[in-house]
Amino acid sequence: MAISWKNKSNWIKSAHNTKWCLIGCAIGDFGTIAYFQNIEHDWSVLSVMALAMVNGLLTSILLETIILLRAKFDFKDALKTALGMSFISMIAMELAMNITDYALTGGAILTWWVIPIALFVGFITPWPYNYWRLEKFKKSCH
Repeated sequence: MAISWKNKSNWIKSAHNTKWCLIGCAIGDFGTIAYFQNIEHDWSVLSVMALAMVNGLLTSILLETIILLRAKFDFKDALKTALGMSFISMIAMELAMNITDYALTGGAILTWWVIPIALFVGFITPWPYNYWRLEKFKKSCH
């Protein structure tokens, strides 16, 4: 079944869903990088970025679960939905943000000018997937 890429309503809804995923991912990811940026450690850049990605995934799942609980889901269904419906999107988002950070700074380094670029790339990367999923399966993160 072919899908339409011209459904403005689903582009808006998928952008809204992607925004919440980005907020959750950024909290854990940037928080981890900021922590390691401000302490003495002997972790490799790859290790810091891997932990940042894991923490980004966890905080995104937590935030989406909370949003779904507020939408009157029970906890089990909220967690299952947060894990199942947006995990591919979150992984793509995390990879895009960390690759951007590494490409621009050469490491796991937050600077005032990298953050907006990483957020933009982190948003734009999974957005078409989120639209496709909403259009094809009538399923979204929230």
